[in-house]
Amino acid sequence: MTTMTVPQVAQPRPPSSLPWLRHSLSLAGRSVRKMVRHPEQFFDVTLQPVLFLIIFVYVLGGAIAGSTQDYLQFVLPGILIQTVLFSTIAIGVNLNTDIKEGVFDRFRSLPIPRSAPLVGATIAECLRYAITIGVTMVAGFVMGFRTSTSPVRIVAAMLLVLFFAWCMCWIAIWLGMIMREAGSVQGIGFLALFPLTFGSSMFAATDTMPGWLQAWVRINPVTHLTDAMRGLLTGGPVAQDALIALGTSGLILAVFAPLAVRAYRTKA
Repeated sequence: MTTMTVPQVAQPRPPSSLPWLRHSLSLAGRSVRKMVRHPEQFFDVTLQPVLFLIIFVYVLGGAIAGSTQDYLQFVLPGILIQTVLFSTIAIGVNLNTDIKEGVFDRFRSLPIPRSAPLVGATIAECLRYAITIGVTMVAGFVMGFRTSTSPVRIVAAMLLVLFFAWCMCWIAIWLGMIMREAGSVQGIGFLALFPLTFGSSMFAATDTMPGWLQAWVRINPVTHLTDAMRGLLTGGPVAQDALIALGTSGLILAVFAPLAVRAYRTKA
């Protein structure tokens, strides 16, 4: 008597609970590889902070603070935040260009969540922001900047800036989705960042400014971010300014992330 062998049917794998995260990380890796192949994309996050430090400290430091060394201690947190915020515009420019060149049309033909390319791009951008923070700190230490707090507070300062910048990049994404030209994204982005960065306590103490400007500086979220970072790096009160910076970050994320995703779904 012969026995018949019943073929075993392969059981389908259970679907991943977070497929969008897996695909987003894969596309983030694609964005990083694209950056590595085009190293000029790192010029703004490597050369710009060093140039800003040299110009503000050695050209303006003596006139503003009377000592370039004292001004370096004051201005480095502001320079770091400014360069990180300026670099957030790049993601809007790049996404606008990718859509015009049809890159997202190819993504749409793949079996991936539609939000994965967008989330992957924001994850990859965090690498650029981290490079800006690292370059600025190293350049500052070479020039003579010194922290006077614990390593935990220093790491907290870096994470606070990184989170604020990540939330701000959603504004750039939204602009990249609604603008017709990449140049318009860059122009409007910088126009919006100028009053936030220069109209703050980054480069001068608030009480040295005219009264009408002090009113804006005191409600500017970048002022609170700068003051919180100074406290975390060189000592001083932190809690109130850090809470305001975190609350503003959450508000920006809650407003502009849905707007950016909606505009992305319409356009891509």
